[in-house]
Amino acid sequence: MPAILITGCSSGFGLAIARRFLDRGWRVIATMRRPDPDLLPAAPGLTILPLDVTDPQSIATAVAQAGEIDVLVNNAGFGAAVPIELIEPDTARALFETNLLGTLAMVQAVLPQFRARRAGTIVNITSSVTLKPLPLVSVYRASKAAVNALSESLAAEVAPFGVRVRIVLPGRAPETRFGANAMPHLRGLDHPDYKPMLDAMIAGFRESGGPVTQMEDVAEAVWRAATDPDAPLRIPAGADAVQWMAEAG
Repeated sequence: MPAILITGCSSGFGLAIARRFLDRGWRVIATMRRPDPDLLPAAPGLTILPLDVTDPQSIATAVAQAGEIDVLVNNAGFGAAVPIELIEPDTARALFETNLLGTLAMVQAVLPQFRARRAGTIVNITSSVTLKPLPLVSVYRASKAAVNALSESLAAEVAPFGVRVRIVLPGRAPETRFGANAMPHLRGLDHPDYKPMLDAMIAGFRESGGPVTQMEDVAEAVWRAATDPDAPLRIPAGADAVQWMAEAG
């Protein structure tokens, strides 16, 4: 059976992707920093491994334990919604360390086996916030836009080896823990100028009305990226992401 390795499977998109591929008969290597065997139903094709994409030794160990895979999904990442003026340098570094350099490290770890076999697919999950400028997510947006750029060049580099690269761009997903995970990095609620913006952003995280992205939208977009050779380089996931991509042209 084909095999897929997914990073960041402890919740949200990663967990939904793992479930989708298990349901469709794939061997799934679900990775997360702190493995929880109760997150996914026990199945003959399921392996849960510890993996921190910012730790080279953790990456090497997980990839070795995973064995031969057909698809790599770089999903691990986090967000921070902070005014540029107030973002902590350590937070900015961590965003790029996880979202961009973690993706790069995983690609470097897996690409040799894909290139040797002249087959394989890399799916990088970024964000629809890269499609238009938005306040308060500048550094997060920059880290994900960097992954888009990396993916575009990577696709050209590895196409001669029979390796495909796809980018999945989810929209706003109230079901995920994105907002909750971003809250510890929040700065400016006590700032007279930035507080109104931040209050509106927090309310937006909790708002479920209007076009949004469901976790299953992302799982299905990744399925398409992994199984359809004719899928486009960029695949929006979610009604809002589809709308934003159409507006961006």
